[in-house]
Amino acid sequence: MASSAKSFFQTLRRYIKKPWEITGPVSGPEYMEAVPKATEYRIFCPATVPEKAIIPTSEPETVFDIKYYSRDQRRNRPPIRRTILKKADIEKMMKETTFDVNDFPRPYLTAKVEEDDNAIGGGYQK
Repeated sequence: MASSAKSFFQTLRRYIKKPWEITGPVSGPEYMEAVPKATEYRIFCPATVPEKAIIPTSEPETVFDIKYYSRDQRRNRPPIRRTILKKADIEKMMKETTFDVNDFPRPYLTAKVEEDDNAIGGGYQK
């Protein structure tokens, strides 16, 4: 009898802890069980709602439009106009164009480089 009582208390010790041995989120005073009780879970059946839902109604002109695509500026751009150029069109454009000297960028070197012919050994000292 004593051994069975002793083994019973040992099995209880595995599952029941002393309050100062409890750690983690369970030890907090504001800890609540994650799983609600059966009486708290579903108070009324979804098909029999006690109150009727209140649906706000207003004039369509006064309601703010929450749709993004109507306010998106990338979609409000005019369509891209594409022109296909044929070889005859390009030849005609090239005949009409005239080029001026100022249309091109100025070259980097605009002055001549003068060398000293009197330098012995090409400017290096011996």
